Amino acid sequence: YQRRVHGAFFWVQMGKHNNIIPNAHFHKDWQRRVRTWFDQPARKLRRRNNRIEKAKRVAPRPNSKLRPQVPGQTQRYNMKLRLGRGFTLAELKSVKLGKLKAQSLGIAVDPRRRNRSVEGQARNVNRLKSYLSNLVLFPQNRHKAKNPAKVVKADAPLAVCDAATQLTAKKQQVVTAKPKSISRKITPEERTKSVFMTLRKKRSDIRLAGMRKKRAARAAEKAKNKIE
Repeated sequence: YQRRVHGAFFWVQMGKHNNIIPNAHFHKDWQRRVRTWFDQPARKLRRRNNRIEKAKRVAPRPNSKLRPQVPGQTQRYNMKLRLGRGFTLAELKSVKLGKLKAQSLGIAVDPRRRNRSVEGQARNVNRLKSYLSNLVLFPQNRHKAKNPAKVVKADAPLAVCDAATQLTAKKQQVVTAKPKSISRKITPEERTKSVFMTLRKKRSDIRLAGMRKKRAARAAEKAKNKIE
């Protein structure tokens, strides 16, 4: 077929079968539309400096909120722990904290998350207890704290406040201990035993448990009728 390009006609050979007509666009000014990322190292340094400045500005308050330990999503990553969005209301209730009170103490709260296992909930409850045991609550007015009559019961003494250290994000990272495997010799029993056949027999026993139970009950009833 004929095709007109810049006022001139060209013969274009059709391809076989009912495919799309080739009409490639190779004259776009793509150089003007490319987004570069040459400032990545500078941005990395700027973010680091901003984190350091924020830590100095809010010190000795925590640099980041306390977050729970949750398993990773999907079957591929659920054996690993990571930091979650926030603690559940059930976990806060276990340490006698309300949602607003926890947020005022630097604890992240996620009311949408649910506890799916007892172990996971116990792990985060212990995390909260450890945090609260090391928490130093500064008085709102330092001058009033010097007066014994005006000291708030929940506030820490001034000597403890002066010795307090800052909780940073690095201190609350999830550190999982890697299991160590001890090498040993293979026993003769392990050489002869087949794991595949063991699993296959176990699956078969589970699948046929009901049928075998009925068969045993019928045989017992038949034997009872014979005796009578």
